[in-house]
Amino acid sequence: MADDKSIENFGASFKGFLDHMAAQAPAEEPVFLRILREHFNTEPAAFPIVGETFEGADHPNLQRALDAYLSERGRSSRLIGMTGDQAFSYGMVGLAQLIMPAKGGLWGGASVVEGPVQYVNVGLENEKVVACVQSGVYLIRDSQYGFAVLVRGPNEMRYNRTIQVEVMAPDRERAERLLADLRVLMRKHNVYRGRVISLGLGQNHDLQVNFHRLPEISREQIILPEGLLNRVERQTVGFAKHSDKLLKMGRHLKRGLLLHGAPGTGKTLTAMYLASTMRDRTVLLLTGRAMNLIQQSCAMARVLQPSMVVMEDVDLIAEERTREGACTVLLFELLNQMDGLADDADIVFLLTTNRPDILEPALASRPGRIDQALEVPLPDATCRKRLFQLYSDKLNHDYRIDHFVAQTDGASAALIRELLRKAALFAADEFKDEPVVSDRHLTEALRELMITGGDLTKSLLGVRKPA
Repeated sequence: MADDKSIENFGASFKGFLDHMAAQAPAEEPVFLRILREHFNTEPAAFPIVGETFEGADHPNLQRALDAYLSERGRSSRLIGMTGDQAFSYGMVGLAQLIMPAKGGLWGGASVVEGPVQYVNVGLENEKVVACVQSGVYLIRDSQYGFAVLVRGPNEMRYNRTIQVEVMAPDRERAERLLADLRVLMRKHNVYRGRVISLGLGQNHDLQVNFHRLPEISREQIILPEGLLNRVERQTVGFAKHSDKLLKMGRHLKRGLLLHGAPGTGKTLTAMYLASTMRDRTVLLLTGRAMNLIQQSCAMARVLQPSMVVMEDVDLIAEERTREGACTVLLFELLNQMDGLADDADIVFLLTTNRPDILEPALASRPGRIDQALEVPLPDATCRKRLFQLYSDKLNHDYRIDHFVAQTDGASAALIRELLRKAALFAADEFKDEPVVSDRHLTEALRELMITGGDLTKSLLGVRKPA
């Protein structure tokens, strides 16, 4: 028993001796303290550090901004990678910790050493990628000053997947000026500018940007009553064409256009045509879950202007607030965003609805939000004939177009398109080679859509009884 006690006392004394020796040992100088001292040619421990946080979706924009900044004449740079312990992996090490002696804190600089530069490929549209620095320190020099810029990209181990940027400089003003330059370059070289995009939330509720490829829609594919498309273009393309002149004349550029009408009349197709026509304009799509991101979408529209915000089925969130179940939170957010735009903001709000009768009057009736509301009606006989001619393109046929124009009174453009598609399917089933679409195939397709399909099919395709 006494022997056990002696061994225990000896172990405690020996541990105390080791702790004492460790405390007396000189602290190991952090690798990055030496690197930064050589870079600045002076002791950097007291230099100010200015940090800024960016959305994870801005990772490629930050990388392009850094590349542009470093490419300017008179600047040189060196990029150093880092590797370290668990604290480093969780993104809890900044420039201040990199120069901290190991015993000066729980996560001292000695626990982070120089290592390989870590990159991550960020996907863009058409399978393009941008190689972005995930973790690294830029040592930058220009003709007068030196800077150190630490970049930490979105980390899967952090709940909030943002980008952390820290700038060290001899004085605070220079560090802030560098960050301001990066913000300007991020806007200038933004990878989302001029694209068709929508916003979404990732698993960690981080903002994600999705690219969309819309079909090319020509003006000839838009079959509307005489003069209607001209009015749509005047409110959108016309303002864009003469934006500089209008600003000089004191006219504001922000505008709202509401297209309303039965389903299948061409509202969405018209929106896609406008996106195809105004190619230099960023298009943000607000549909489905993206409607919960009105504030973020409008903020991006301001950054990427000239832009167009397309919100289909706006009645889903802009129902008259006195109606039971109306989604007032999103409605008020939409109204606030439309009101908050500066007069010189070149942003178009293009809204569509099948139910204009239930829209909130504060949205639909107040000037400055919706400047023009245009009905897209069911096609008349002239338009239906043009639709048959349009959708008969590339079809080998011998049917009587005028006969079926009369048969489809009250039909939408969507129904005529589906009618010809189904007739082509019937012809393909009948003919082994080179199908010919005949009156019989169209009659069979019309019966299936209008009779066998029932009221729901007709409603989905926008069929209405003639007035």
